[in-house]
Amino acid sequence: MLMDGHTHTEFCPHGSREPVEKMIQRAIGLGMEKYCITEHAPLPPDFTESYEGSEDGVSEASIRLDEVEPYLKQMKSLQSKYSDQIQISIGFEVDYLEGFEDFTRRFLEEYGPQTQESILSVHFMKGTDNKFWCVDNGVDDFTNGFKQWLNDPQALFEQYYQTVAKSVDADLSKYRPQRIGHMSLIRKYQDHFKITEDLDQQNLDLVMKILTTVKQQQRELDLNLAGLYKPLCNDFYPGKQVLSMAQQLGIPAVYGSDAHDIESVGHGLHLLKSLKFY
Repeated sequence: MLMDGHTHTEFCPHGSREPVEKMIQRAIGLGMEKYCITEHAPLPPDFTESYEGSEDGVSEASIRLDEVEPYLKQMKSLQSKYSDQIQISIGFEVDYLEGFEDFTRRFLEEYGPQTQESILSVHFMKGTDNKFWCVDNGVDDFTNGFKQWLNDPQALFEQYYQTVAKSVDADLSKYRPQRIGHMSLIRKYQDHFKITEDLDQQNLDLVMKILTTVKQQQRELDLNLAGLYKPLCNDFYPGKQVLSMAQQLGIPAVYGSDAHDIESVGHGLHLLKSLKFY
């Protein structure tokens, strides 16, 4: 089935604010049979107490709690309107935040019954001063947050994948997201920081442990091509090493553009067969 499994909407504060209806129309024009809307779920209200870095790393990270109902209402309307042209699923991209699992579980228990597909992602991990820092909100925050590991890429990767491991192990209720988002986002600025090396054996073992859990849980991976279009990344997520391991285990990889604007819907779609992603 031709589909886009990871997209955002005009509700996203760090997106283009372009209407999701036009994004759906583009997907239809590209011949897609399914379109997954996965807007960033709200962060815990008290998360700022554990966070360092730029203010917009939190203030623009996700929709607000008071926007959840309007978001769901509008997406359901579009789901119905275009039901004869494309299958639309509605969900969230949920942040895994260590120590805030109770908030995430309660959120999913409340809104999960209204969703079909969601994504679990790591956008924040602990770094300097044992505070949370953004993994993907610019090189300055990345430098300040993870400076202790910048001269040791394998240690940086280990910190990230330990966080991913906790995310897949977390008890997030029966409505836990079924897809693991961009599982190499730590490489978003890899060209800038010169952290392009492959994972070493220790990190490969850690990734295999994660993937084995994902397989047992019958979850999927987000095959996210957005990184190819990021000027300091130039690679897809989760990267060839991780994807190859996932394929060996028979874990489904679902293409996602991670579109935050109309033009990005279907980004990189033409590469799927030529790069043998499937």
